[in-house]
Amino acid sequence: MVELKTDFQHLIDNKDWKTLKDTLNTYDSNQIAELIEDCSEGEEIIYFRLLGRMQAKDVFQLLSHDIQEQIIEGLANRVQTLSNLLNDIEPDDRTAFFEELPGTVTQRLMQLLSPEERNITTQLLGYPEDSIGRLMTPEYVAVKPHFTIEETFNHIRKFGRDSETLNVIYIVSDDWKLIDDLRIKELILAYPTKKIEDLMDSRFVALDVMDDQETAIKAFSDYDRVALPVVNDEGILLGIVTVDDIMDVAEEESTEDFHKFGSFQSAISNPLKERVGELYKNRIVWLMVLVFVNVFSGAAMSSFEEMIATFVSLVFFLPLLIDSGGNAGSQSATLMIRSLAIGDVELSDWYKLIGKELLVSLFLGLTMAVGVAAIASFRSPEIIWVVSLTMILIVMTGSLIGMLLPFIFTKLKLDPATASAPLITSIADICGVLIYFSVATWLL
Repeated sequence: MVELKTDFQHLIDNKDWKTLKDTLNTYDSNQIAELIEDCSEGEEIIYFRLLGRMQAKDVFQLLSHDIQEQIIEGLANRVQTLSNLLNDIEPDDRTAFFEELPGTVTQRLMQLLSPEERNITTQLLGYPEDSIGRLMTPEYVAVKPHFTIEETFNHIRKFGRDSETLNVIYIVSDDWKLIDDLRIKELILAYPTKKIEDLMDSRFVALDVMDDQETAIKAFSDYDRVALPVVNDEGILLGIVTVDDIMDVAEEESTEDFHKFGSFQSAISNPLKERVGELYKNRIVWLMVLVFVNVFSGAAMSSFEEMIATFVSLVFFLPLLIDSGGNAGSQSATLMIRSLAIGDVELSDWYKLIGKELLVSLFLGLTMAVGVAAIASFRSPEIIWVVSLTMILIVMTGSLIGMLLPFIFTKLKLDPATASAPLITSIADICGVLIYFSVATWLL
């Protein structure tokens, strides 16, 4: 890609637009999209304007939202080119792009759509944010049960050119209710005179248009399909969702959860391109919350000033012990959040996991207690039993906190990823300080 950029940069410097256009159109859409993402600011519109109409559509759909906006701005004075691009984009991709724009910009761009495409876009934007309705495309092929295989292929030839995928053909009743779907392989292998109804088994999987997009992610994972139909509460076929759109959503969800678990206010797409103010705003809120949470750790320690003054060696082991509790809690929380997200664990399973987590954390605590006891035998033999018992209790407490918080957040209808590692660590720190000095007071 570096050599490719160098060659193209030479052509741009020499303003050899014809050679640049001819060369650019020999590469596939993914290569061109990668080139545009990495080019200098202002050059993306040069490359884009040299693409053919169909290739421009394919490349645009592969670009990040920021680059897409820059291209739209760059085409503002070329109304026909911009109109062609917006009309050519797949409806679901166009909807995803529009919903990220300010309302006034979206309204201006909507006026460039044909009446048919504008109607489709308005309908898709009318569904709730993060619903399956926002992901679906109305470009699919549907046939009636009484069609013969020959009639079906004639229908596909006539209407299939604009379909998002032809891997699956949908069968609908006269009132457009979905009654089955058939893979194209089944149609190819059937005799031309056979009817669609002879191949039907009335077993199909469909998504509800109002369901959350995470439902679609799970459905694609469970049923291994390239596309799934979308219906309303009456069973009317409204559109389809394809696996490439679901992969994009899954990536966004994973990124969002990952950032939440790191105590970011919201997901950050690319730190290289993000403004300093946005990076600051996304990180400061939780950090300030955790500052005040950790005040309790200091308050807890102040209650044991006499103990600390008497046994100064206790301070040496304090970071080691409380960090162990936080680390154990973060491990447990990561496991639970992931299991809840992919459906391996349900909200009602929390009580089944407590016993297992207690046993596992006990073994972990005992093993780590041996290690800390070995260190204490050299450093401060008089507190071996204090640090050993504390290690066991802190690891068990931290593990239980990490396991239960995701369930509590889920029960409260909050994203379990919000039960982030720093939050768990802070709570475990407070508990760790109290446990450590309470055990020390008891034993010493």
